[in-house]
Amino acid sequence: MTQAEIWTTLKVLDWTREFLASRGVENARLEAEWLLCAATGLDRVGLYLNFERPLDDNELAAYRAMVARRGRREPLQHILGTQEFYGLEFEVSPDVLIPRHDTETLVSEALRRMPDARSVLDIGTGSGCIAVALARSLPAASVSAVDISEAALAVARRNAGKHRVDIEFFPGSLLQPVAGRTFELIVSNPPYIPSGDLATLQPEVRDFDPIAALDGGGDGLEIYRRLIPDAVAALSAGGWLLVEVGIGQADDVSRLFSSTEGYGRPVTACDPAGITRVVGGQRI
Repeated sequence: MTQAEIWTTLKVLDWTREFLASRGVENARLEAEWLLCAATGLDRVGLYLNFERPLDDNELAAYRAMVARRGRREPLQHILGTQEFYGLEFEVSPDVLIPRHDTETLVSEALRRMPDARSVLDIGTGSGCIAVALARSLPAASVSAVDISEAALAVARRNAGKHRVDIEFFPGSLLQPVAGRTFELIVSNPPYIPSGDLATLQPEVRDFDPIAALDGGGDGLEIYRRLIPDAVAALSAGGWLLVEVGIGQADDVSRLFSSTEGYGRPVTACDPAGITRVVGGQRI
């Protein structure tokens, strides 16, 4: 893609689709459109209505820079700076795990189990997407969120401000920052990738998501072994702990709930693809 050529919207999209596909990017045409929307300020309908419009020098320069980054497999969300989650737009950066739509199952299950929760805790909040989505859905609830990363908390605070929800953020590990408090609902999407599997992840995840948000120890269950027993004392009677799990981990995590005194029979919930994505236990 050279500056001297006349690059119309359609020509740019066709070239970028081939380029990104050659770099192993899935949905190359759609991603080319999103990048061009960011460079031109048009929406996707606007692109289609302006297929023959040449890009000006500033648009072309901005677009070339973004396409080069995506060709290096930098996540589209980092380039655009945002990701949609539970119908809301969130700021993202290399300091936080990019919100996945799989995690929306955790929010939906939390709201199904505790539709009137008055006190909520999100452990390992990252971008704040879970805490913000719950705060928006439970306006009467007091919502708290914990993360070990100060940089992640800065992103989460900005997202809470953007969506005008009042969330109390705490730096620290797991339940330590809120020791002595109890909650009706505790949720977490902890790191659950086995350490040995990290190298096999897609470049967008392996090379750009924070490792601390991915690495779940030798078998991926390290955080669950700590959180599930410790959360008993942090739950009020009848309260729920709900956690996201990786593919194939639901049985092991369910056994951790079953073997911990203080919980009823564990429950599970599947994502839209039918994969068991959430495991939980109710304080008895």
